[in-house]
Amino acid sequence: MAHPKVGNMAPAFSLKDAQGNTVSLKDFKGKKTVLVYFYPKAMTPGCTVQACSLRDASKAYAKAGIEVLGISPDPVARLQKFADKEKLDFTLLSDEDHAVADKYGAWGPKKFMGREFDGILRSSFIVGKDGRLKHIMDKVNTKTHHDDVLAWVKDNL
Repeated sequence: MAHPKVGNMAPAFSLKDAQGNTVSLKDFKGKKTVLVYFYPKAMTPGCTVQACSLRDASKAYAKAGIEVLGISPDPVARLQKFADKEKLDFTLLSDEDHAVADKYGAWGPKKFMGREFDGILRSSFIVGKDGRLKHIMDKVNTKTHHDDVLAWVKDNL
């Protein structure tokens, strides 16, 4: 599935967070720039590196006015375990039926260890305060993602 177009309104969503509260993208409109990042599975090596790097950059993100929303197909209970284990200080959202990932073009065919299957395509979307999609990162490096996002926001917003 194709990504939404940069410049258009970001696809709306409301999902449950690790505590079971509903979080909507529109909650941040007019207030913050939002990093919506899709990751395959909580507590796996690449996803943990990516999440911990975002946690470690939280002061810089706060200073830049960026809200982080991590979305995966994990159930709410697994998100809470992940957040507790890694002391994550940003919002993790459960998209178990991958409906939101579909809207963002972040769900599709993958290959892993010789197997082909559908799953989360690791990608990030920067949504401006106006609710419009400002930037899409298709090729996400889990080790530098936090810096890549900050650099883009500082250079472009």
